[in-house]
Amino acid sequence: MSPQQQIGIKATYMRGGTSKGVFFTPEDLPAPAQRDSALRDAIMLRVVGSPDPYGKHIDGMGGATSSTSKVVLVGPSSRPDCDVDYSFGAVSIDTAVVDWSGNCGNLTAAVGPFAITRGLVKAPSEGVAVVRIWQANIGKKIVAHVPMAGGQVQELGDFELDGVTFPAAEIKLEFLDPGADEDSEGGAMFPTGNMIDQIDIPGVGTVEATLINAGNPTIFIDAATVGLKGNELQDAVNSNAEFLARCEAIRAHCAVLMGLASTAAEATEKRFHTPKLAFAAKPLDYTSSNGKFVAAADIDILVRIMSMGKLHHAMTGTGAVAIAVAGAISGTLVSRLLPSGSSAAVRFGHPSGALSVGAQAQETPDGWVVTKAVMSRSARRLMAGEVFVPAP
Repeated sequence: MSPQQQIGIKATYMRGGTSKGVFFTPEDLPAPAQRDSALRDAIMLRVVGSPDPYGKHIDGMGGATSSTSKVVLVGPSSRPDCDVDYSFGAVSIDTAVVDWSGNCGNLTAAVGPFAITRGLVKAPSEGVAVVRIWQANIGKKIVAHVPMAGGQVQELGDFELDGVTFPAAEIKLEFLDPGADEDSEGGAMFPTGNMIDQIDIPGVGTVEATLINAGNPTIFIDAATVGLKGNELQDAVNSNAEFLARCEAIRAHCAVLMGLASTAAEATEKRFHTPKLAFAAKPLDYTSSNGKFVAAADIDILVRIMSMGKLHHAMTGTGAVAIAVAGAISGTLVSRLLPSGSSAAVRFGHPSGALSVGAQAQETPDGWVVTKAVMSRSARRLMAGEVFVPAP
């Protein structure tokens, strides 16, 4: 028997916001993987280096965290109102699962630059390229405003994003109609019909929460519910197995209430990427993970978010969208914690610093309508070439 050989697959390794992942076009993949989703996922797992019982991703491109174990597919859109279709895969670190259920708002910032660089979208030589993105996982349209200079994507600049070491060029993102509708997975923007629910979680107790579909399905609870102040950093919670188990119990049972899983066990085993669990609290002073002082007077609210079982080092992009939407709607747990109630613009503190987001929301006779959520991110190519995996 001849030894198995490796194949090279064209790929681009990109940072988008506070995440990074491996980007492909569908045509980059071997022909069988373009037709067979199981084979596609097997290749994606091998690219990242999962499942890895050592939790290091030494034998792959992943970084063994929820922010760095990611894959993206971007191709021409079949929709007349969009330029590209974008699918996002969250790769489990220790199990052979790629979760395509949600979006990565951070990597969304890299979709436009990738599409332009790969020739999927025509862009002006100077100024700003407008890239209309169809997020296939959640069925939503996103508009990216990508700066151009000298016929190329402008990647370097002076825009600073807390959670990212070096400044870069600013990319403005508009998440259109970010709230779910009745036809979306999980139903309406508030899947239970309530702004706040009282939920009995086995082994935890009664939990007050806002369950919202915006950006990604998200669960907001008061930080005090799980014994937090709201200004904690990763080291304070990620080594506490009992705390993480309680968080997962809350997340999994809420997933069932949101119509995203038939049982809590299914949510834990197969749907680890969404819904997200976030903790909110009134502002407090704290020192961010890079030593930067964040004053309570400079933020409107504190928010931390769990991602794939651990506290995120900054804030997921879709989490920021959910904060913006929940903050703009009166009666949610988020708006209740804001200094003046609901607000179209929110500056929140996260473990790596602070971020401003906004949403356009209006109450109608049929309920709340959110037309847009906006935020700024940056993106940069880290490497382009081939990634090698064993031949399928």
